[in-house]
Amino acid sequence: MEVSLWTKCVFEFIGTLVLVLMGDGVCAATTLERSKAKGGGWIVITLAWGFAVMCGVFIAGPYSGAHLNPAVSVGLAVAGTFPWKEVLPYCVAQMLGGFIGAGIVYIYYMDHYKASTSNPDGILGTFCTMPAIDHKGMNLLSEIIATCVLVFLILAIATNGNTPEVGLGSVGAFPVTAIIMSLGMSLGGTTGYALNPARDLGPRCVHALIPLEGKRDSGWSYSWIPVLGPMLGCVLAAGLYLLVF
Repeated sequence: MEVSLWTKCVFEFIGTLVLVLMGDGVCAATTLERSKAKGGGWIVITLAWGFAVMCGVFIAGPYSGAHLNPAVSVGLAVAGTFPWKEVLPYCVAQMLGGFIGAGIVYIYYMDHYKASTSNPDGILGTFCTMPAIDHKGMNLLSEIIATCVLVFLILAIATNGNTPEVGLGSVGAFPVTAIIMSLGMSLGGTTGYALNPARDLGPRCVHALIPLEGKRDSGWSYSWIPVLGPMLGCVLAAGLYLLVF
């Protein structure tokens, strides 16, 4: 059965919403005051982000291919495995999903956000990424390399001999989950591994809009890096894929 572009975008929206809800949710759970998960640490965060992606993939995979990330959509289009005419609608759906998902996180943890106003940096970190060391050039390079690895591996998964006839949904969700976990543990320490403009920019806008007393600025001077870095990384990954495969 042919799936309409509208249906694909609806599932990209829902899948990205769930991804951000559960991903930003673990950041809130391990950061905010009086949360039972406070102090859970980096391993908990990276594992949960991997599972968050898996949940989004299970929802959207059968209908849209479960990109859930503008960098993935652009990377697949550059590699010739996804139609360019669907890139913009997918990206809009993903960005909206990320925004709404982060908004739900704020509502869910509202009491804990109010109890955490003494930690404005931590509050921002539950919505979006910020660098461990503010060095814009290296921060950008980190996002380019990490996203390049992500998109290259997603493209490689679909090649014959790995998971033939399986897209990013179904069984393909499990290797993608492992990739996200591995990237977080190995390459996430510099910037928090955004890898995904929808995961970062939409939630950053939510942080800017929430009526929380004592919050800090939303890090707009850094916000271009988790957008530009993944977009450059996905193009690099597609080029490498075409060269190698």
